Amino acid sequence: MSELLLIRHGETAWSRDGRHTSWTDKPLTERGEHEAQRLRPWLEGRDIGLVLASPMARAARTAELAGLKDVRTEPDLREWDYGGYEGITTAEIQRNRPGWFLFDDGVVPGPDGHPGESPGQVGSRADRVLARIGTRLEDPSGGDVVLVAHAHFLRVLTARRLGLPPSAGALFRLDTGTVSRLGTEHGRPALVAWNGRVGTGAGAAGA
Repeated sequence: MSELLLIRHGETAWSRDGRHTSWTDKPLTERGEHEAQRLRPWLEGRDIGLVLASPMARAARTAELAGLKDVRTEPDLREWDYGGYEGITTAEIQRNRPGWFLFDDGVVPGPDGHPGESPGQVGSRADRVLARIGTRLEDPSGGDVVLVAHAHFLRVLTARRLGLPPSAGALFRLDTGTVSRLGTEHGRPALVAWNGRVGTGAGAAGA
């Protein structure tokens, strides 16, 4: 049966430092490139029918280093638009907004072209992606579908795939350079394995 494989891009300087990164296209660090390369042997063993990647260079580079072929750019896979919180850490935000939590509270507007997004708006984008790949996932002979994107967006997409509200993405921690697997059980979407690393002794997402 085909599975939905979710890959978070490798480490960047801002992801390493906990800075919210959406449209600022930071390159992978040396560690981030190694994280992406470690995915290659495991992915080579999968029957992959479709690969979609965020338009950001950090996602495209991760896909390249992981050995993925025929990668299609999907604009809706871009990261949550953090608006005025771009480049800022959670701790810095909470100095002015005690108790602030992205999945509940959203963000404040940023510069022109970046008004920020609410959890519901990100959820709508995730729903569009899921609708586009739905037929592929229902075809047992079509191969796995791979999405290479960003932490917060993929967490929301996971929640929506499982029939949960966008805010439930808060339940799914997702580290850089990891692969997660969504499949089915008795015909219903199910979490197969989560936040797995390759080549670290822990296997790849439970594989």
